[in-house]
Amino acid sequence: MEQQILGFFEASDFLEHEVLRPLSHIRPGWELFVDPTTDRYKDEEGTFAWLFNHLITRISKSTPPDKYHDSEDRLAEHVQTSLNWKISKHRGIWRNASGHRLTPNDYLVTLEQGGFKIDGIEDLIAAASGRVHAALQYGQRHFDDMERGHQVILAGVLAAILYHWDPIEPEIRKLEV
Repeated sequence: MEQQILGFFEASDFLEHEVLRPLSHIRPGWELFVDPTTDRYKDEEGTFAWLFNHLITRISKSTPPDKYHDSEDRLAEHVQTSLNWKISKHRGIWRNASGHRLTPNDYLVTLEQGGFKIDGIEDLIAAASGRVHAALQYGQRHFDDMERGHQVILAGVLAAILYHWDPIEPEIRKLEV
């Protein structure tokens, strides 16, 4: 399964555009290069390459939750209670104060903000892992093959993780040594 997940994240302009370009205000180098000797993204200054490789490895070695929506629900519940956002879940769908389904952007902002809770990043990683494993179960072997709605949410979750990891990259690197 680990190799399948690594393959899921093989180089793709679309993957970089969806996950890394939204973070270009933090690190301008959102277009990555693949190192032909390792088949991984080349660690270059001003990019998220090292963190993205680290994230892909974490996902490839993780056991997905039985229900990845549970991880996402914990993040949304944190935002609901701790930040007093007027959102609620009805029949499995998160809704805003007026009862309308959260737009994909609003849902992603909710998950990103939920990532600030203790263990929030772990919930984000579990959600990403669950979404990747679900895609593979449905025969979607690469990010580019995903159904568009799920692709948007996965890209946003991955970007949220990288956003949270950005300020602590030096500490994460030390743990990898």
